[in-house]
Amino acid sequence: MRQVAPRETGELIIARDLAIDLGTANTLVYASGRGIVLNEPTVIALNSRSNDVLAVGREAWQMIGRTPGYIIAARPLRKGAITDFDITEKMIRLLLQRVGVSKLNRPKVLICVPSAITAVERRAVEEATRHAGASSVYLIEQPMAAAIGAGLPIHEPMGNMVVDVGGGTTETAVVSLGGIVALEPVRVGSFDIDSAIQNYVRREYGIAVGERTAEEIKIAVGSAFPVNEGIRAEVRGRDVMSGLPKTVVLTPGEIRHAIEEPVVVMTDSVIRCLGQAPPELAHDLIGNGIALVGGGGMLAGFSDRLAKETDLPVHLVDAPLESVVLGAGKCLEAFDKLKVMFMRSDR
Repeated sequence: MRQVAPRETGELIIARDLAIDLGTANTLVYASGRGIVLNEPTVIALNSRSNDVLAVGREAWQMIGRTPGYIIAARPLRKGAITDFDITEKMIRLLLQRVGVSKLNRPKVLICVPSAITAVERRAVEEATRHAGASSVYLIEQPMAAAIGAGLPIHEPMGNMVVDVGGGTTETAVVSLGGIVALEPVRVGSFDIDSAIQNYVRREYGIAVGERTAEEIKIAVGSAFPVNEGIRAEVRGRDVMSGLPKTVVLTPGEIRHAIEEPVVVMTDSVIRCLGQAPPELAHDLIGNGIALVGGGGMLAGFSDRLAKETDLPVHLVDAPLESVVLGAGKCLEAFDKLKVMFMRSDR
């Protein structure tokens, strides 16, 4: 596995201070003065016999569901939390090496974490990042970083709402005067939608499909609100009873029915957050609307579903996948001015 790409181009990369969106689905890295320098799936492939790392990021993602028994392609984060400390540390270390971090060059790192993170999970993220090569570690809540990255006027005395739908969590926050006024996180995200599709296809058609196939179905015909009803998706999988390959055709309507439960959980969390907001700020949202960020927010019809449920305008931001890390990057560039927004460390 190639760990240090710069040598191939002859370019020497000097590690700068970094901002990292350590997501359940994807990890993005922003280097001060350079912008986003890495965007890879949060996946690592290991040889379970020797414990050697075989691949990380996109190369490891392509191995999911296609490896022999002794090779494990795993996501070390689930529901926004570290499930395996050692594997997460290895993955972060390799990703940081790709952007120039070494024993002689240890940057300051700002990590975006779910607002629902516990003290134990917070310490795990800090320790994993330090062991991976950071000189110091700071944390910022993903909804705040997302609001900054979306370009919302967070320092003004008015209510702004951001909904961040990630792989393992959905976080809704109302922001005003540089702080979070109302917050409603749930540990349900786009991976739960993928899982619901897998369960539906198995239950209704007796076909077992993998995580990657479920995601492809979601992208092709998945929706939270009726859109593009004329399209179809042909799905190939393994018949559970016979073990033989089998093909079925899925419609948007049945997939929308299959994913209704996680979609309801996400939309209900937005409604609860609106209920927490002070009346003055809630009034501001009638004009400002809701900013939708995160890969899960790109589900077809999700913005329409939210608009119908909340009776507020909802708009998907220009760079939904990058908003969180871009917001953290802005904090990095103006570190002393914006560090008041960081989470307090237990150390």
